[in-house]
Amino acid sequence: MTYEETVARILDIPKFTKKNGLAHTRELLRRLGDPQEQVPVIHVAGSNGKGSVCAFISSILTESGVRTGLFTSPHLVSIRERFRVNGEPCSRQQFLEAEGAVRGAVEAMVREGMAHPTFFEYVFALGMVLFARQKVDCVVLETGLGGRLDATNVVRHPLLTVITSISLEHTEILGDTIEAIAGEKAGILKPGVPVIFDGSEPKAAAVIQRTAGEVGVPFAKIMPENIKILLNDGKYLDFSVESQYDVTKIRIPFPAEYQAMNGALALAAVNRLKGSFPITEQSVREGFLHTSWPGRMEEVYPQVYLDGAHNVSGVRAFLQAVGRIAEGPSILLFSMVKGKREQEALDLLLQEGCWEELILTQISGTERALPLSLLEQRAREAGPANLKVTAIKEPREAFLTALVRRKPDQKLFCAGSLYLIGELKKIAGGIADD
Repeated sequence: MTYEETVARILDIPKFTKKNGLAHTRELLRRLGDPQEQVPVIHVAGSNGKGSVCAFISSILTESGVRTGLFTSPHLVSIRERFRVNGEPCSRQQFLEAEGAVRGAVEAMVREGMAHPTFFEYVFALGMVLFARQKVDCVVLETGLGGRLDATNVVRHPLLTVITSISLEHTEILGDTIEAIAGEKAGILKPGVPVIFDGSEPKAAAVIQRTAGEVGVPFAKIMPENIKILLNDGKYLDFSVESQYDVTKIRIPFPAEYQAMNGALALAAVNRLKGSFPITEQSVREGFLHTSWPGRMEEVYPQVYLDGAHNVSGVRAFLQAVGRIAEGPSILLFSMVKGKREQEALDLLLQEGCWEELILTQISGTERALPLSLLEQRAREAGPANLKVTAIKEPREAFLTALVRRKPDQKLFCAGSLYLIGELKKIAGGIADD
């Protein structure tokens, strides 16, 4: 089976069917030799920012000479983005060798009458096999959905857990209150394993802190008032983090100020890991500065930005970043998937944003895409009467139209689902699946 055939077969696994229990994932991994127990793991959950936190930690560990595996989702262009070693997507050969092992175990399970793994179970197992075979020193592991029942939660003895910002998301699965969702995220806590978490949302913080006490783990709560923005020049963000003992100044290659909290969480995490890995002040600085995380307020062309603001909380952070970067009315290219409180997100975008034109498109390749006609109807209802709204079904045509209509020195922001950002990365020139 070729690489292309293998990827097509994996992508055909139903992604959003009823998931299997953790016992099913444990059985799959048991048949693969429990690779998730062969390497130290840093386990990260949260509603927004967990990918960025994972990228920061991975970059710092790599800069420290630690051979680091990074498992994240979704991918933007190539499925191999999900499995990085020292910051680079795995090779095709590494991917195929690990996938062959997983496929063999899955086929045996199905023959014995067990359910086929979900898409996420499959790629999680593939990642753990790949990292074990690559003999990484540490894996930075991002949860998929939630925490307590997420396939990644079969890891029994992580080195450290991190919980990023909590917001209302996937309410049909995780619960319809901040407290319920925080409880699901806090399900990754393990006895004796420290947790670092974002304390910005009081209700979420109270749940995580209470769970930490019940499980018996030390915790560090990172508060926004201890983070100060020092400089934002539209390309780099300088900020300081004040702790009980000192003040640390950090520079990151992202202009979005919401990344300061993600950076502070990552800083607290690597400080905790200094007893396990040779992390120095210089490797921390260099790791932050060299972090690459595509699709998060990423400038792909001069004054053209891509941002995966895929839920209400993400849209709010996106608007804050736009307000710091844009000098005047900008063009917005936007699309969403279903189930992300899309009306509330649109209301925020159109009532609080400053747009000369809104260009809407429809995401391809997923059944969860919000139909363009519905998106256009809701946008016209939510936006000001004088806002120019253009609906173009094909993302490529929509993006090229936005580029043509953009005036000299005017900024173009492309935001919404990471599925859309992935499509635009292919058009603008991203990670090639070669």
